[in-house]
Amino acid sequence: MVASFAGTPDPRLRELLTALTRHLHAFVRETEPTIAEWEYAIDFLTRTGQKCDDERQEFILLSDVLGISMLVETINNRKSGGATESTVLGPFHVVPSPPRKLGDTIDFVGTGTPCVVRGRVLSTDGMPVPGAELDVWQANDQGFYDVQQPGVQPRANGRGLFTAAADGAYWFRTIVPSHYPIPVDGPVGTLLNATRRHPYRPAHIHFIVRAPGHRTLTTHIFVAGSEYIESDAVFAVKKSLITEATMTDDPEQAAQWGVHSPFVVMEFDFILL
Repeated sequence: MVASFAGTPDPRLRELLTALTRHLHAFVRETEPTIAEWEYAIDFLTRTGQKCDDERQEFILLSDVLGISMLVETINNRKSGGATESTVLGPFHVVPSPPRKLGDTIDFVGTGTPCVVRGRVLSTDGMPVPGAELDVWQANDQGFYDVQQPGVQPRANGRGLFTAAADGAYWFRTIVPSHYPIPVDGPVGTLLNATRRHPYRPAHIHFIVRAPGHRTLTTHIFVAGSEYIESDAVFAVKKSLITEATMTDDPEQAAQWGVHSPFVVMEFDFILL
């Protein structure tokens, strides 16, 4: 069977298919699935594909809960060189984030605790990265992304595309995100239920940070003290990405940032390779 790929012109494709076939056959020989079990596996993958649409990616979710997404991220970013650690993309980066100005809010519901997120984008030598692009998305205080609640949340709520200032600084307003369950109404939920695993992710904000001459960074910042910080359903938490959410009850500072008091400040610097 492996020999059937020997004539594949692309050497990398040949390597991948050869290894995949070898390991799949080894799995089948080891576990000896019944016909019914194999048919169920095919049906499970079919239903996974059928659950995908323009606003949901069940295969990414499956990759996440099996720890494959995190493993691929880790393998591809082994040499961090002091840069911010990467983590999984997640299944909800499915719509473009609208361009926004520094200091704009990405919260258009107003039901959560106000939060100011700020920091700088720097290179590994400590120099600012002016004009870096920060693509941001997060769930609301109820634990849902905009695409999960059409008609409830405004489109692009919790999303924004920001450009860092000349000194690498960025800041925007939002609300403190909540921990939340990943969707369990599809095949991935069936898998979690069958294995008695919880579906929860700790509170976090997603970022993709890009700049010419630097490696694109896909990561989160996690809220310190959030529930499930030690048992993320998709294994994405890294200690270096956990940041404090500092509560402030100062009307003057609130006025300076354009939020009402009390509010939370989260500070995080992104270091790019």
